[in-house]
Amino acid sequence: MDTQILIANLTNPTLLFFLLGVVAYLVKSDLEIPPTTIKFISLYLLFSIGFKGGQELAHEHFNTQVSMELIFGMAIASLIPFYAFFLLKKKMGVQNAGAVAAAYGSVSAVTFVAASSFLEAKEVAFSGHMVAIMALMESPAIIVGMILLMRYDKENTERPGLGYMLKHSFTNASVFILIGSLIIGLVADTKQAEGIRPFTTDIFKGFLAIFLLEMGMVTASRFKAFRTYGGFASTMAIVFPLANGCLVAWGSGLVTSNMGDRFMFAILAASASYIAVPAAMRIAAPKADPGLYIPMALGVTFPLNITLGMPLFYGIISASV
Repeated sequence: MDTQILIANLTNPTLLFFLLGVVAYLVKSDLEIPPTTIKFISLYLLFSIGFKGGQELAHEHFNTQVSMELIFGMAIASLIPFYAFFLLKKKMGVQNAGAVAAAYGSVSAVTFVAASSFLEAKEVAFSGHMVAIMALMESPAIIVGMILLMRYDKENTERPGLGYMLKHSFTNASVFILIGSLIIGLVADTKQAEGIRPFTTDIFKGFLAIFLLEMGMVTASRFKAFRTYGGFASTMAIVFPLANGCLVAWGSGLVTSNMGDRFMFAILAASASYIAVPAAMRIAAPKADPGLYIPMALGVTFPLNITLGMPLFYGIISASV
């Protein structure tokens, strides 16, 4: 791994704001970002990345190559929760294992956004259809997690139907705004879209920095509850992203030669959902502890990916080109 890439990532302003949020909580600062503001910024980030992806997708042709990448992404999102569930089931129980498996099979849109900034700094482009792939990778993991819960949880007799969960996974606010803005970006007139470019592009990194500041404070606040689960949860929160990301960084070369796309596949495989999946698992796995799967995804895996994961995956892909 190139140490210069690692140093550059560690000194990225957005990451430094995340660390500032952690420090703010540790020193008991009264710094607080209103929940309504954070909700707006969350929607803005998803809208912006979706719209820009749609604009890029409008310039591409849906061909065999795009189809192969789409299938590859869906396969990743389906296989990761399957193997993760059986690794976790004995130690964590069926409900917790199902929720954690779904979280790690699904994706983090914020990590994707941070990865796009990483590639921009390296002047490496990725295809617009990767945004569509990211949006579609949210649901398979939730569905697989739901199926595994229905199959192995002997106690829960009141389970929502698969059709209901499928609908919920696509109408969840984060998935809905992402897919919706992607479609709008796809069909919008290119010249007319230039009129909102200052909003979708120019202020993007500033909003991302504020969002990560809040994420730092939230992450630090949940560590105490997370520690009650011992070292196994922490170990899995490190092993899953590194193993998945490294494997996909290498294996993605089988479906695409685009370095940016390969990197995005790796970061999607390594990321874990802490927005869409928790919302879904509150219905599908009511006995699963959010104090376990949210801190695993947000408190360990997220900072791991934006500090060590990205330069590691980029280095693997660079070495194989």
